[in-house]
Amino acid sequence: MTLACSAAHAQSAQSDDGSTHRKKSKEEAQQDAKKKRADKAQTTQQDGVDEHLVVHGAAMNILHEPIGLGRMPDDIMHTPQTVNAVPQILMQQQNVKSLDEALRNVPGITASVGEGEGGMAGDQFLIRGFAAQNDIYENGLRDFGVYTRDSFDYDHISVIKGPSSEVFGNGTTGGAINIVTKVAHLGDTYNAQFSGGSGEYYRGTLDVNKQIGESSAVRITGMGNENNVVGRDNIYSHRWGLAPSIGFGLGKKTSFTLEYFHQSDNRIPDYGVPVVTKPGSTIGRPATEYGLDRHSWYGTNYDQDVSNVNMLTARLNSEISQHLTISDDLRGGLYDRYFSSSQPGCDATCQKLFFTNPSQAQINRRGHLGGPEPYQQNDWSVQNVFSARANFKTGFIRHQVIAGWDVEHIYDRRTNYAYNFNGQNGTRTDTTSMINPSHTQPGLLLGGLGQYQYDLVNLSGGAGRKLYKTGDATDVGAFLSEQMWLAPWFSIRGGFRWDHWNSHYAATEGATAADTRLSQQQNTINPTVSLMYTPSDNTMVYFNWARSTTPLGLYVTNSSEPLKTSTQGFKPEKASLYEIGVKQQFLHGRLGATASLFRLEKGNALMTDPSTGSVSSSSDTQRNQGVELSLSGQITRNWSLIGTYAYYDATTTGSLTAADIGKRIQYAPKNMATIWSTYTIAPDKPWNLTFGGGLTWRDSVWLDAANTARVPHTTEWDAMMSHMVGHRWRLALNGYNLANRLNYSNLFSDRATPSVGRTFLGSISFTY
Repeated sequence: MTLACSAAHAQSAQSDDGSTHRKKSKEEAQQDAKKKRADKAQTTQQDGVDEHLVVHGAAMNILHEPIGLGRMPDDIMHTPQTVNAVPQILMQQQNVKSLDEALRNVPGITASVGEGEGGMAGDQFLIRGFAAQNDIYENGLRDFGVYTRDSFDYDHISVIKGPSSEVFGNGTTGGAINIVTKVAHLGDTYNAQFSGGSGEYYRGTLDVNKQIGESSAVRITGMGNENNVVGRDNIYSHRWGLAPSIGFGLGKKTSFTLEYFHQSDNRIPDYGVPVVTKPGSTIGRPATEYGLDRHSWYGTNYDQDVSNVNMLTARLNSEISQHLTISDDLRGGLYDRYFSSSQPGCDATCQKLFFTNPSQAQINRRGHLGGPEPYQQNDWSVQNVFSARANFKTGFIRHQVIAGWDVEHIYDRRTNYAYNFNGQNGTRTDTTSMINPSHTQPGLLLGGLGQYQYDLVNLSGGAGRKLYKTGDATDVGAFLSEQMWLAPWFSIRGGFRWDHWNSHYAATEGATAADTRLSQQQNTINPTVSLMYTPSDNTMVYFNWARSTTPLGLYVTNSSEPLKTSTQGFKPEKASLYEIGVKQQFLHGRLGATASLFRLEKGNALMTDPSTGSVSSSSDTQRNQGVELSLSGQITRNWSLIGTYAYYDATTTGSLTAADIGKRIQYAPKNMATIWSTYTIAPDKPWNLTFGGGLTWRDSVWLDAANTARVPHTTEWDAMMSHMVGHRWRLALNGYNLANRLNYSNLFSDRATPSVGRTFLGSISFTY
């Protein structure tokens, strides 16, 4: 029974919409049962020992997790690339509340507040030291929004490491983050949770699924959240979300799912504390390393990040025959956002006073970038992906061919505002005490339209100092791949994707300079080749080579200057991955382990000037090579574990700035490790207790290409304990950063944001 259930789970394939292809008529019911058990609702009538081993092994062993899209139809075990997963049971145990919190379980991911005059904020991740802000997907479709994502609608998350443009299109230099959402399924389930604790934290979630016919169901998930941030002054988030879905033909050969997602958020952006260089030293560090209060926040009453996100997704999956399956996924998105933030800058005078006469040190809230000034951002996007998967034989050779097309369009428009002081539009003074900051600024006023020409960065090409900034891009892509099994134990996979990228940018109205209008179009081809040796169902050894391309203008919603004039000789980024690895399962599939060696080479790196915010082509070549390890699953009936480790040798191998050659790539730690383990005492007994905890550790990282600014290592200890009341109710207590250590989360070229201090959250939940 154990082997059969594990094999069925491992072989399940998902389409781009995240829905499971039907292997058996009871597949949906099995998936529903898995989710119930992951919530610790023990409803099975099977033998207790066997069933317990299967459920928890599959739930915590990440090798069983599907990637969540038809273009990568296998589970992690049979995908020839490093893939980290954050399973549902882990998010439940850790009481994860955001995408950022979930990804702390994945080595190689760091967060950045964003570079340049655009002041991006939102979820800005780097994978293996390379930008991934445009590489966040939901069920295989790109999420273009610039916002902080709540996790209330997440089933599980997969992080595909390394270039993956053959699957996802342009971008993915460091990798791709794919979120599989909660959608309607067969069976009835009712779940709710309320959490409260430190930092005036209050949160409630609801998840209701109702079967309304033989093969139809509706589901609705919702969230309300209010919290301050322990260890930081004046920072809060007030947000709510709703995600209903309806499914037809569930468990049948043809299924259709319609899903809507809405999230509203009103939060205060946090750009942290400045990096300062102590006299006699050549290395800058966050000022909090020299005694500055970690609570110090350098914003004003005008700082605000208000976002509204709406996405509607339709997904069709049809098993035409045992040899052919097709899927078509369509998404439209609407995003609006008002953003205004203070970016603290501490110049040479400020730094000198901080170490000699701290009370006189003054922070410039407009920073060295002159902003960003406030803006209103309105975006819309549409994407359609059609794919077909064919399985057939030619003689003794088995084939799987995946082909399709991907069309997307994104439009971004910003209306820019400006600050002034008592009507004197040229005044740039906006300072506050470094030691005792105040969030009020006498005389600071929010100017109206047409005042954007003041206090702005003069971006190259005349693109700055304008009332409106508009960008749009269209991508038309086609992909084809084939996997051939030359023997039952050996297969080779090759594929490519062709993309035609067409983007435009305009800065218009206001100021005396002429309007700027730029455009570009580019054709890219990104191939991949993989070799897979599978001597048994529990072992795979693989080699993978893949390439990705990042054309200029890819980050339409994230960048303040996405294009250059044709005379500036701007070339796209290109990256190549070479990887060899092994994946192995133990204990009848309850425990999984992975090991990989990789080399990632990147050329024509895009850089952001720390003094102007201007994007430019550095012609730098960079290399990141190293090893990644993971172990996850059920060691004994009551003991589960998930752990990861990564070692990165990340170096600039070539640069027009000779002094940067041989320096470490910014934001790429040398070592990272995570571990999370839980043990259950007396399961299924009235006196049951589950307790556990874990460590998140990240080595120190450089903040600039010249390696002159650095943040120290991060060490965070977390813990949890929970008790089941019957089989339906769960009481839990989570503790975060128990040592109250001064860590740093979001990173920037000259500042860093202190992480959350010691926090405790209690929760009560039920599942029916």
